[in-house]
Amino acid sequence: MEDADRLEHVSQLIEELQSIGIECSEDQAKAMVRHLELVTEKNKMINLTRIVALRDAVTLHLVDSLVPLRTKGFGPSEGLRFVDIGTGAGFPGIPLAIMTGMEGVFIDSVGKKVNAVNEFIDDLGLSNCKAMHIRAEELALEQSESFDLVVARAVAQSNVLVEYASPLLKKSGYLILEKANIESLELQNLNYASRICGLTRVSRETCELPREMGHREVLIYQKTANPKIKLPRNNGMAKHHPLIP
Repeated sequence: MEDADRLEHVSQLIEELQSIGIECSEDQAKAMVRHLELVTEKNKMINLTRIVALRDAVTLHLVDSLVPLRTKGFGPSEGLRFVDIGTGAGFPGIPLAIMTGMEGVFIDSVGKKVNAVNEFIDDLGLSNCKAMHIRAEELALEQSESFDLVVARAVAQSNVLVEYASPLLKKSGYLILEKANIESLELQNLNYASRICGLTRVSRETCELPREMGHREVLIYQKTANPKIKLPRNNGMAKHHPLIP
């Protein structure tokens, strides 16, 4: 990418984040735009994203990944550990790691995507994160209750994500869900599953992406009790037999 184009996207990112109340340094913006460039290049070989125009990707990948930073219930800081479930091309994990300094574990069930994300991490020189080819249920067996935060960006139904998150979270840890829209039935199922899994909703906030690129809802749940069932269930149970009323 030409330097002029890169600087244009860096400025766009800083301005769009400011427009929704998030401060971003030039160095942070440069690293995140570099991530987009790497994704765009790798996308020629494996399918990572349908968003190919970098101007749109700045909004729909980077700004979108960072929307939770503007919410009242989300207080990330260095030293905290988080897991990004269904990271894909590294969203929202890599932008959050760049912006917060938190230690991130990014998981995905597709090995090629995980390999690509680890290449991105190496290129960006991020020592605070890694990607793993592992299912959420398997990670919960290996690293039970060891994360301060779990983040997920529209990778599954919300009640499924609550079940994935509960055994990963420390007591008082937080699940941060970002959705484009959430229908009443999904919210009903989510609230039911959260009670079963020992989580309590502490925040629900909305945001409009810059340039009228979409509506976002951020729901934050805190782990306040032990789950009422044994978690994790066997691989695939949460997805194929979700907790519903």
